[in-house]
Amino acid sequence: MTMQRYTQFGLAAAAMIALPQMGLAQDAAPGFDEIGPYIMTTLLFCMAGFLVFFMAAGFAMLEGGLVRSKNVTIQMTKNIGLYSIAAIMYWLMGFNLMYPGEFNGYVGSFFVPTTLDPVGVAAADAALDYASVGSDFFFQLVFVAATASIVSGALAERIKLWPFLIFVVLLTGVMYPISGSWQWGGGWLSEAGFSDFAGSTVVHSVGGWAALAGAIILGPRLGKYGKDGKVNPIPGSNLALATLGTFILWLGWFGFNGGSQLAMGTVGDVSDVSRIFANTNMAAAAGAVTALILTQVMYKKPDLTMVLNGALAGLVSITAEPLAPTLFGALWIGAVGGVIVVLTVPMLDKFKIDDVVGAIPVHLFAGIWGTIAVVFYNSDANLGTQLMGIAAYGVFTFVASLIVWVILKAVMGIRVGEEEEINGLDVSELGMEAYPEFSKG
Repeated sequence: MTMQRYTQFGLAAAAMIALPQMGLAQDAAPGFDEIGPYIMTTLLFCMAGFLVFFMAAGFAMLEGGLVRSKNVTIQMTKNIGLYSIAAIMYWLMGFNLMYPGEFNGYVGSFFVPTTLDPVGVAAADAALDYASVGSDFFFQLVFVAATASIVSGALAERIKLWPFLIFVVLLTGVMYPISGSWQWGGGWLSEAGFSDFAGSTVVHSVGGWAALAGAIILGPRLGKYGKDGKVNPIPGSNLALATLGTFILWLGWFGFNGGSQLAMGTVGDVSDVSRIFANTNMAAAAGAVTALILTQVMYKKPDLTMVLNGALAGLVSITAEPLAPTLFGALWIGAVGGVIVVLTVPMLDKFKIDDVVGAIPVHLFAGIWGTIAVVFYNSDANLGTQLMGIAAYGVFTFVASLIVWVILKAVMGIRVGEEEEINGLDVSELGMEAYPEFSKG
């Protein structure tokens, strides 16, 4: 009995000593209620970022299918090059230029490289009210790469590689971050009440305006327009590849719009992400079906390329406000996007603006529509402010891009020679072909 009492006393004493230490350990380790939102939002950014990154493959496949076989390799080179340049430039200056914190609302500081959280960061040192710096940086980075991809497709088959890549350096490192800060960085448009949830204007119209400026300065492909005003169709090399690219872009758009919820730490946030997914899908489907029906009516036969771009236009149209609409709202907003593509592709041809993949109708015109459509379901938005934002992005991006293209044209030339264009840029620019066993197309 005596030994048992001593043992019990020893255990009790040990417990008394350990209790304060256990309390301190509990104080130092926050519960899931505190760290859960940080973990889940970081996870959302990573998963959504992976999906948007895969859109780079979608753009590459879409462009590879819609250009002629003699220009496929150059498009693949441009797409992997532009993504890689965007990654470096957004680290070097873009991210902190776009999200500068306290600034004048118009332009932040240049050449402030992104710094990640330290290895094994403690909960006490992490931004528990948001997400990790690395996940946020990566998620925002893949958006700027998508903007550059829009330009790549529109200017295909006649632009030199290196002038294009120099333009990408300026677009991803300077132009896109500056204008992006106006809305998503807490700048003057954000303060004015402009609304663009995931980037119908901030991303897609910016890419469209840059592409439009480039197409005007570059001029159309040889043989695209006859002297009598006739438009000569130039079929792409692989519509199966273009269809695959469209489906990849459709998939990536769930990350594009869903990740723009920017939070996944509550039941409401997770529910909203799923609502965004459903609306995004509906708008794409409506855009595709509308283009399918409209081309049947107008041309007596459906046009696959228009249907593909109809789906993409539906996606661009819903991007400015994918959360608030009902499924029916997403349907009709996406359907209007499909109509816009079918009607504006021939409109560009009337002005002899040659857009190889239809990027300007899809990303610029449908992006403008989607930004206007915000007012139908978001009670905090008003038409005047939306139009002001559209105009601000249009003037800045178009004028800045026009200046850059003109300078590049004067200094180094931006267009390949006539013989090089006829033979194909794969041979003239790279000395290799995507399909060497086939005759040139």
